[in-house]
Amino acid sequence: MSDHFQEQLQALRAQSLHRKLREIGTAQGPEVQIVGQQLANFSSNDYLGLANDPMLREAAAAAIAEFGVGAGASRLVSGTQSPHVRLEAALAKWKGTQAALTFSSGYAAAVGTIPALVGKEDVVILDKLCHASLIDGAKLSGAALRVFPHNHFGKLESHLEWARRERPDARVLIVTESVFSMDGDRAPLRALVGLKRRFSALLLLDEAHAVGVIGANGRGLAAEENLTRAVDVHMGTLSKALGVSGGYICGSHSLIEWLVNRARSFIFSTAPPPAFAAAAMAAVEFLRSEAGEQRRLLLWDRIELLREAYPEISPPIVMPLPNGSAIHLLQVGDEQASVDLSRSLQVEGFLVPAIRYPTVAKGAARLRITVTAAHTEAQIRQLAEALQRLRPAAAVAA
Repeated sequence: MSDHFQEQLQALRAQSLHRKLREIGTAQGPEVQIVGQQLANFSSNDYLGLANDPMLREAAAAAIAEFGVGAGASRLVSGTQSPHVRLEAALAKWKGTQAALTFSSGYAAAVGTIPALVGKEDVVILDKLCHASLIDGAKLSGAALRVFPHNHFGKLESHLEWARRERPDARVLIVTESVFSMDGDRAPLRALVGLKRRFSALLLLDEAHAVGVIGANGRGLAAEENLTRAVDVHMGTLSKALGVSGGYICGSHSLIEWLVNRARSFIFSTAPPPAFAAAAMAAVEFLRSEAGEQRRLLLWDRIELLREAYPEISPPIVMPLPNGSAIHLLQVGDEQASVDLSRSLQVEGFLVPAIRYPTVAKGAARLRITVTAAHTEAQIRQLAEALQRLRPAAAVAA
C-alpha cells in the first residue's frame, strides 16, 4: 500500500502539483517567519489585520478565563455557551437579517447547509468557480446538479428553464459567491437576483471574501447593492477579514431553526471554543465602529496602491468606485513556472504561494496576492518592484 501512495506522489511531483506544509513560526501578520527567514506575507486572508490584533486577543483571553478552553459538547447537547449566543445575535444585526448560526468552519457551513435545504427531488445550480465546499455540499445533497460557466447568466437562465420544465415541483437553489476566491472578481448580483425572482428560486450567496472588505462597515456585496432581503441564505466566514475561525449562515428565523435541526455538520460537531466566539464578537463590534470603517477604507487605499504600482495585475479596479476585492492575480499558466516564480519571490523576501490544480484548472496556475490593511506602502511598492523584475523570466519559462 505504501508503494502505491509513493507512485501517486511521484505522479504529482512530475506534474508540478505536489504540495508541502509551511511552518509559520510567528503570529499571522504582514510579516511572518518561515524556517528562520522573515518574509513579507502577501498570502493571508487576514484582510483587516485582525488575526493578531490586541482587541481580539484580549476578548479571547477574557473568554478563556470565564468559560475555559473547550465547549465540551455539541451545540444541541450542552455546548451552546453565552459567547456563541451573543455572537450570533451580533452577526444577525450586522448583516441585517433575522437570525444567524455559526459553524466550526466555512466548509462545515456549506456542507451542512446545502443538504439541509435541498434533496434528491430538487435542483442545485452553481457557478463553475464556486468554492470546493459549495460543490461538495451540493453533491452531498443528492439534488440534481447543474453548473453554469463563470458569471454566464445566459446559461444560468437556461438551467433555470430546464429545472422548471423538467422538475416543476422541485426546490431550486442557486449557489454563488459575491467575491470569487481564486479570481478576485464579483458576481453581478443584481442580474442574478432578477433571475432568481423570475424563476422562484432560492439564492445562497457566499460572502467569505467580501465581508469586512466590501460595503459600509464591511457587511458585504448584498448590503452594498441594497439586496440583503433578496438573498435567502447569507453565508460567510469568521476566518478571513474577521481574523478568527469558523463560518456562519444568516437568514430568517425559520431558516436558522431548520438548520439547527437538520444541518448535520452543526448537529454532530463539538461547538467551537467559546474564546473563538468572543474574539469574533469583538471583530464584529469593531467593524460596526467608525474605527473599523476607517480600517476598511485603509485596506482599499492599499489595494489601489498595488494596482497603481503594478497595473499588470488583475482583475482591474473600475474607478471612481472601487470594484474587485483584496485578491489580486498574476496569471502564469504553467504549473512549474508558477512554482518557480513563487520561489524567486521568496528569495527576495515575499511569501506569495503558487495556486495550482485542483484549486484552479490545469494550465491556469497563478500567483494569488492578497493585500491587507496592515501592509505598509513600502512593502507593497517593494513587491511590485520585485514582480517587475521577476515576471519576464517566468513568462519566458512558461
